[in-house]
Amino acid sequence: MQREKACASTPAWHGSARRRPYLCTRRRKAMAGSSRRRSLAIVLAVVFLDLVGFGIVIPILPYYTRSFPGGTEFVIGLLAASYSAMQFLFAPLLGSLSDRVGRRPVLVVSLCGSVLAWTVFGLADALWLLFASRMLAGAMGGNLSTAQAYVADVTPPERRAAALGYVGAAFGLGFIFGPGIGAVLSFDATVAAVDGLVPAAVPITRFSLPSFAAAAFSLAGVVVALLFLPESRPREGAAPEGATDEGGTTPPSAVAQLRAAVATPGLRELLAAFFLVSFAFSGVQIMFVPYVADVYGYTAAQSALLLTYVGLLAVVTQGVLVGRLTARYDPVTLSLAGTVVLVASVGALPFSRTLGGVLPPLTGLAPFLTPDLLGLLAVLTLLPVGNGVLSVTLTALVSRRASADLQGSAFGITQGAGSLARTVGPPVMGGLYFAVGFWSPFVVGALLLVPVGVLVLRLGGDEEPPTPRPADPGHIR
Repeated sequence: MQREKACASTPAWHGSARRRPYLCTRRRKAMAGSSRRRSLAIVLAVVFLDLVGFGIVIPILPYYTRSFPGGTEFVIGLLAASYSAMQFLFAPLLGSLSDRVGRRPVLVVSLCGSVLAWTVFGLADALWLLFASRMLAGAMGGNLSTAQAYVADVTPPERRAAALGYVGAAFGLGFIFGPGIGAVLSFDATVAAVDGLVPAAVPITRFSLPSFAAAAFSLAGVVVALLFLPESRPREGAAPEGATDEGGTTPPSAVAQLRAAVATPGLRELLAAFFLVSFAFSGVQIMFVPYVADVYGYTAAQSALLLTYVGLLAVVTQGVLVGRLTARYDPVTLSLAGTVVLVASVGALPFSRTLGGVLPPLTGLAPFLTPDLLGLLAVLTLLPVGNGVLSVTLTALVSRRASADLQGSAFGITQGAGSLARTVGPPVMGGLYFAVGFWSPFVVGALLLVPVGVLVLRLGGDEEPPTPRPADPGHIR
């Protein structure tokens, strides 16, 4: 601060007359860059803590649901759909609200909601409470759009794709550590050890303990955000056209924002792309474990190891590879490349065992490296690479085509479109799996991804956002 004051107060002719203004400008830029990097690191830590909590619950969800009367697989599917449906409704609202009141308060309030949701989840003694907690968690899970908007606020446009890749990496790390922590906390020995340390009034079971841990991680995110996260968007510049100083306006609904996005050239293509990618990929996410169980005979533990492998590759792709690629190639080119890789990997997944038949065995190196596993790993290696490159570059294109005042809204709309696809996609893909065959959701998913390349091509190579036009003033208000 003293150096900054000195730069501001010292006349240009004092000392080295020609060098001093230049050095002061460099110092101010360096300080601003350091502040941006610190803010980026903090928001990534908040995203990581939130996603660790989410990941902790993933391994126990099916078993917890089945412990209740009537907790069938159909109910498990409804629970998954209820989470995504609430994300669809609330992601645009949270993104728009963050444009008006700031990113930090929206992140803090949504994290507090996650604490409540996971606590109720652990205390639930009826299915309706499971649904209530999952719906609240889904509504608060829409805060990813706010975190992405925060990153866009503190990152120069030329570095935005790489920074958004870090968000994906934090997301992936949460899914690597979360399920492992949840598995450890559900062990009988862990439950017994913790049960002896807490009051008898607190129910400690193999289901409640991971739920309480998820709440604790979200609470840690609240603390980090309150103590260390600065606001990236000054209040006086946060309100878009149509908002009042008193904050009396209501953020537009998810449906209204979707209609406005469809009417906006550039955003409508990206919106359709996000929907198709999420719909297609839901088949992989929901049907992968049944596939490896039915075709390969893998156990739940073996399936978890495969998912961990995919998660690690996703972190490397989005945290390292995307940043280097975006320094050399434009987002449209990378989106097309990611689409090609993703189409190939998703379409090849049901035929991975056939691919393994032409690969040489490596059992001499390790007994478990059979041709079957090698074929599956070859396909799974491409899957997170294609998905990581495509998702990050599509997100960067959204940021470049949205005005500065509507970054949160744009991210909220696209996240909402993905949530809508994940609400509809799993029942459809599950029905294909059981009614047509194990190969069908993957082949259909690959076919659905082909139009994504066409939509990206329609955007062209222009990376500058178009001049915004008011599609409908009511949508903005």
